[in-house]
Amino acid sequence: MNPLLISLSSYGAAEVRRHGQAGFARLARDAGADGVEVRSELLPDAAEAELAALAEVGNARVYSCHEGLWRDDGGLALEALDLALARTRGLGAQRLKMSIGGFGAGSASTLVAVRERLAGSDVELLIENDQTPSAGTLPALKRFFEVAEVEGLVPGMTFDLGNWHWLGECPLQAAQALGARVRYVHCKGVQRLPAKWVAVPLAESQAPWRAALRTLPAGVPWAIEYPLAGDDLATVTRDQLAVLRAAADLP
Repeated sequence: MNPLLISLSSYGAAEVRRHGQAGFARLARDAGADGVEVRSELLPDAAEAELAALAEVGNARVYSCHEGLWRDDGGLALEALDLALARTRGLGAQRLKMSIGGFGAGSASTLVAVRERLAGSDVELLIENDQTPSAGTLPALKRFFEVAEVEGLVPGMTFDLGNWHWLGECPLQAAQALGARVRYVHCKGVQRLPAKWVAVPLAESQAPWRAALRTLPAGVPWAIEYPLAGDDLATVTRDQLAVLRAAADLP
């Protein structure tokens, strides 16, 4: 059975910043989620108190760092990595999610430093396909994983079902190419508006999400990462978790 998580951004950036992530982590726990993904971009500038409150709730499974692992100039964002690793451990989470950011042809030599930071660590680094050309397309990610493997770094992947559409990519093709690396899935439905893609619940998605999920490894955590909104958030959360549980039972 796939553990089911809630990305806390699903409750809306403005609301989460206003009330703090710990309260929503408790809501997700009480609604039956197996854990939550804590979002760095929604933490206050003085983040220590909120991180401590989240650690006390005790259901953080993934820490998501919104900064890329490499800067736009291709240099390793080592301070961002070190801070993200420390926060992941402090939360008691097992996984750190980052994108490759500006990883390029000149970045390969810095992979050694990443490998050294992760050596003997109890935190697993997962690379996500984001919505940028440098870090969210199939060619960019295949190239990164191939170079990283040569340098002895074999990170897993966070596979965001929806993000591929922002870049004109096919999620099913990506799942077939990268599925063996996937350790965590963002279950994001999508719809196309006249000017842009938007995230929606899976049941409202225009994309072939069932086929992509069937292609990915069994048993890895799935997270809701689409808007959860309504007067009764606990009921909304329980209902959407039920949708994921039903999807996990698909042949």
